Amino acid sequence: MSKVILLLLQVLVAIVSIAAWQVFSTYPVFGKLLLPPFFFSNPVDVANQIVAWFASGVIWKHLLVTLTESVLAFVIGSVGGVLVGFWFARQPRTAAVFDPYVKMANALPRVVLAPIFTLWLGLGIWSKVALGVTLVFFIVFFNVYQGVKEVSPTVLANARMLGMSERQLMRHVYWPSALSWMFSSLHTSVGFAVVGAVVGEYLGSAAGLGYLIQQAEGVFDVAGVFAGMFVLAAFVIVIDIAVTMIERRLLVWRPVAAESHG
Repeated sequence: MSKVILLLLQVLVAIVSIAAWQVFSTYPVFGKLLLPPFFFSNPVDVANQIVAWFASGVIWKHLLVTLTESVLAFVIGSVGGVLVGFWFARQPRTAAVFDPYVKMANALPRVVLAPIFTLWLGLGIWSKVALGVTLVFFIVFFNVYQGVKEVSPTVLANARMLGMSERQLMRHVYWPSALSWMFSSLHTSVGFAVVGAVVGEYLGSAAGLGYLIQQAEGVFDVAGVFAGMFVLAAFVIVIDIAVTMIERRLLVWRPVAAESHG
């Protein structure tokens, strides 16, 4: 399937979904609206709210706050996950000692941690960043750890036979093996970094997309809630595109998988 056809199909799914939403929230079916506007709003009102936010400029401050929190959470969590993942994979004894504690920490519900981070770090951006880091770190950590562990023993034996030092092994064997796993986790981590920021804003903040959504919910402004969610979704897609561009730049050595034609 060509990229153009794929893009057209993706756009078609969005158009059909939005059109169905508009129809079912506007025209009764058997005398009853399937999507009552009080609960589901409608695409026209949501679009008007988004346009109003951008036209007045009120959205930019909130976008900047959420972007700052998300980027910091993404960078800190990813770097920490990569470093600790490499370390644990290269130090099996250390990994065995800390294994139950890592699993315990990963099992903690993040929403429970949000009020604790707010208590420790205040209502500023760092409590949101800390929540995002806890979400991003473990995703990247487990993928990098697995990626390093998946290195072929045959490749390692051949590399050592050729006289590679540990530094050369890290650069030419371990790192390329972990890179694909790492970028796979980073695509997921983008969304979780934003989720951490928005959830933190929702629970206590004076700015950000989570704050906008919380304020709209407080006055039963369903169109505002959906508008915030749509802006948030677009926001995540833009960041994910940036990660994809970096991935293609760093993984130029990786062969492109051949498409099957059946």
